[in-house]
Parts: sequence; C-alpha cells; structure tokens
Amino acid sequence: MTSLSPAFDALSGNAHEHDAERRKMVLITAATAGVAAFATAVPFVSSFAPSERAKAMGASVEADISDIAPGGMKTVEWRGKPVWVMRRTPEMLGSLPALDAELVDPASTKNQQPEYARNAHRSIKPEFLVAIGICTHLGCSPTAVPVNSGNPSVGSDWKGGFFCPCHGSTFDLAGRVYKNKPAPTNLEVPPHKYLSDGRLLIGEDGAA
Repeated sequence: MTSLSPAFDALSGNAHEHDAERRKMVLITAATAGVAAFATAVPFVSSFAPSERAKAMGASVEADISDIAPGGMKTVEWRGKPVWVMRRTPEMLGSLPALDAELVDPASTKNQQPEYARNAHRSIKPEFLVAIGICTHLGCSPTAVPVNSGNPSVGSDWKGGFFCPCHGSTFDLAGRVYKNKPAPTNLEVPPHKYLSDGRLLIGEDGAA
C-alpha cells in the first residue's frame, strides 16, 4: 500500500516517538514519586516506635549484684529513678535495732515497701538493701554517709546511712527516716526479686 505522502509519514513517526517518550516520562515520574513517598513514610512510621530508653522506663531491670563488696553500694536506673543496692555488713545490720527510738516509722508501718520488705531490715535478704534513692521530702537525691565520716551534718554518733543535702533529712541503713527532719516517710523500697544469688530483678514482686 502506498503512503499518502512522505510528509505524513514523518509527522506520524514523530507523533509515535513523542507518545512513547511521554509514557516513559510518566513512568519515571511515578516511580520517583513512589520512592519519595516511601522515604517519607519510613521516618514517619518510625516516630511511632518507642525508643529503647522509653521501653526501659516501664520495664523491669536486671542487675548484677555479685560484684558489690560488703559495705559497698551500686546504683541502678529503673523507670528513670536511681535504685540503690547496698550490701550491708553484719555490723551495719547490728546497728539497726538500737535506732528505733530515733526514727519516725521504725517498724515500716507506712506503705513505702512491699509486704515482704516490711521487716527490721526492710529487704528480702537482710544483707541487701534495695531502695529508691530519692528523698521523700521534695525529691532530692541523698548521698551515702558512712559511720565515722566526720560529716558535721549528721552528728558525731552517726551509725551510717543517707543524708539529703537539700533540707537535711537523714535516713538509716535501712532507709528509715529520722525524727525532726522534713522528710515524712522512709525511703521507698521498689518491687524486686532475686533471680539468683548474684542477679536481682527490679520491678517485679517476689520474696525469693
């Protein structure tokens, strides 16, 4: 079949080439838009995923306490709070009963500890004190002050314990608050249990 004219053929060929080029550009643009949309969506979706720190804020925390020497202390973070784990010596434990008359709540009658820590040493194992290191007055952080420290803020007959420098509250080696101090209650004992002799789980109840 004879073509109508060479000019028409040329125009027709150019039109087909133009359509093909246009379809190619549309596909490229669509693909590019899809990639961009995916790249935008990834950080947007990721923003809903909790960070490891955020998840830890409400989770139980496992701590290695096997390396705490007698008389030593370790601080573990749990729910954004400092938790003290102190390994008390027999001498430390022996000093506790003699202090009852000087304390606001020596028998731990106020609900500042789990039931299994409502005892003279306020712990599951007498050797270990597990307490949140936040003063019950205004939320300051006390510091450990050993016996015979020479610290004038705690007095010459100090048996060891914790002193809050903000307003002068003092606590014994079981975290019990002394009388005539602004802190109204003993230090809080968090839920905790022992996974083994050297592993402590803070955040879950258990009497062993």
